[in-house]
This record gives sequence, C-alpha cells and structure tokens, in this order.
Amino acid sequence: IVAGLSRCAARGIIVKGGAPLEALGRATVLLLDKTGTLTTGRPALREVHVFGAIAADEVLRLAASLDQVSPHVFAAPLVGAARQKGLQLSFPTAVLEHHGEGIEGEVDGLQVALGKLAWVNKDQPLSAAMRQVRRSTALEGTSSVWVAIGGATAATIVLHDPIRTDARSTIRALRRSGIQRVVMITGDHPEVAETVGFGIGADLVLAERSPAEKVEAVRNESLRGISVMVGDGLNDAPALAAAN
Repeated sequence: IVAGLSRCAARGIIVKGGAPLEALGRATVLLLDKTGTLTTGRPALREVHVFGAIAADEVLRLAASLDQVSPHVFAAPLVGAARQKGLQLSFPTAVLEHHGEGIEGEVDGLQVALGKLAWVNKDQPLSAAMRQVRRSTALEGTSSVWVAIGGATAATIVLHDPIRTDARSTIRALRRSGIQRVVMITGDHPEVAETVGFGIGADLVLAERSPAEKVEAVRNESLRGISVMVGDGLNDAPALAAAN
C-alpha cells in the first residue's frame, strides 16, 4: 500500500489513504464529469457563419487581429486558429474592452467589434440566419462570438470544447481493468451530453444535473458496486466525496 501511494504521488495523484487505494482495485462503476474531464476544457474553433459579403477567413482574420490584445478566454483560440490557417494578422488600434460585453477597435481601417449578440448587433432586427445560429448554438451547448464589421453584424464564430483524444482509449483500458459500468454526469444540455457520453462509450448519460443531483446519482450507482467518481470542478466536490 505504501509503495502504491508513493507511485501515485510520483505521478501527481494524491490518494487519501490505504483503504481508498484498496477499494480502487475492486471498483466496478465509473462516474465521470464532462467538461474538463472528458473534454479538454479549452475552447477550439468549430466554424464561422457569415451573414454578408465578407468571407469567413477574412472575418476570422479581422476578429483574431483585434483579439490579440484581449485577455478573454476566447481570444487565444481565435488567434491560434487564424495563425494555423496562415492568415496575416494586423495590429489593432483604438481598442476598447467593455467587460461582460465585448471588445472593439480598428483593424486595417475597419471598425471591428466582437462579443455578445445584443451588444454587437445594437438591438437591430435579427435575420433568419442569425436566429438559426443562435438557436443551434443554444441547443448544441457551443459558445459563439458575434462579429460586427463597419457597424454591421457580419458573422458569428462558433467555439466548442473538444473531447480529449485519449478519452475513448482510456475508457476501453478501464473496462479491461475491471470497470463494468461507465456513467457520465453533467449539467450540460442532453444533446451535447449524449454526443460526448456515447461517443466515449458510456453506458448511461445523465444530463442537466445539479451538484445535488450528481451526489444522488453517485449514491444510486454505488448500490451497484464500488464506485469511482472523476471530476475537476468545485461543483463536483460533493459527488467526489460520495463515491467510494
């Protein structure tokens, strides 16, 4: 047991004692959080929807140029995606960041604004295409950055949280090690949850669960066998404590 605790510590894993380590060897039920556990927890570019004559790559170039000076969590994936495409970024001027709303500035003589739809669109009527994108991103659980160029809403950039590349192989390895049942628990929308959960080979997907409901799910699954809960957020702490 001491050797096992030491080897775990060397790999950056803290085990709270000998009994949990022994229980781990007999575990048959695995419960997993989604965001940051099965997914990377880092937004990545999915697609660009344009609503006017400006091409998608040019929208991305202008948006990424402006986002070079932004500390927002979506700025890095936008800039990274533009550079990966080989787009030539320009340095923005007259930049103003509006906390909780968005960022605006001038890029190559054009006024560019990025942020929430209501702020970017200035409460102008939405086109059918805009309403469709807003509806689909809400259903899919993806994130969107709306882009205005020259005062007109030109596009929305859709970002998603990709599944970790080793998630499927890890689940298969755990099944070979004795795990018989895999359950994914998340607070996300059912369509998003099922896409990820069944994609990695889960037996059951529980979506739109609050922290209290996660605890209840862990307790119910623990009746089937010794349970393991994996999660990375503060809201997962009660569920982590409820598992064996």
